Amino acid sequence: MQQTERGIYYETAYAGVTLGALIFPQGTLMIDAPLRAEDARIWRSTLLSLGSSGNRLLINLDSHPDRTLGARAMDCPILAHQKTAQVFRNRPSVFKGQISDSGAEWEASNDMVGTRWATPDITFSHHLTFHWGKSQIKLEHHPGPTPGSIWVIIPTAKIAFVGDTVLHDQPPFLASADLTAWLASLDLLLAHYRDYLLIGGRSGPVSIEVVRTQQRLLKDILKGMERLAKRSASSNQTEALIEGLLASVTIPSEKREQYIQRLRHGLYQYYNRRYHSTDSAAEQE
Repeated sequence: MQQTERGIYYETAYAGVTLGALIFPQGTLMIDAPLRAEDARIWRSTLLSLGSSGNRLLINLDSHPDRTLGARAMDCPILAHQKTAQVFRNRPSVFKGQISDSGAEWEASNDMVGTRWATPDITFSHHLTFHWGKSQIKLEHHPGPTPGSIWVIIPTAKIAFVGDTVLHDQPPFLASADLTAWLASLDLLLAHYRDYLLIGGRSGPVSIEVVRTQQRLLKDILKGMERLAKRSASSNQTEALIEGLLASVTIPSEKREQYIQRLRHGLYQYYNRRYHSTDSAAEQE
């Protein structure tokens, strides 16, 4: 666990996503949940040892299973964007694990199937601000990775938890993405958050250069999709884009097959949804 400012922490030791915690006298805001229930209990205990009170609230940065499957074990109210809540309303109450080839972290855990989802208790549309003593915490809607993606921003500390908007040394999840909106979110980071500490949702702190790398990768993906669409290519032909895209990402050798599958699944789903499917309500993660 790393402390960036007094009462502000992030943790990269758990599988799946980077966790955050804002521990203030008025209460604790937790950002995303560990994937496994036993890890959630350890995380809660860790926060209690740091002075976390019983007044706790969990913020889900989006609806991805890696960051939401463990939410129920956090045993507190949950806050998310209203579009994230809509995804949960469209899901069965129990996680069945039917999408098993998306390159997500949960797929390596045999005990995830049968987990009951914890739906958000509080939602918002555009932005929401907490005023706790001298601390102001802003939640803002920044779609791209998913329709309900949000950031948690602490202006006085110049820290922003940006979720899957920026991924370091791994390919993006594309199945529920809007690449145009995602690129607009990255433009905003480059224009107005250059002096912030940016905490990515899966790798901890990310530099402005990593933001630029993410921007170039998404532009390459979008160009590849447009080329395929112009010649009315089938969704299966998106696989031809993978080798070139991976060449621009430095990844650990042990993760290569997982990340190839992540791109294979995501490119197929994105292309099918954006260029072939008439069912824009479909959510694939």
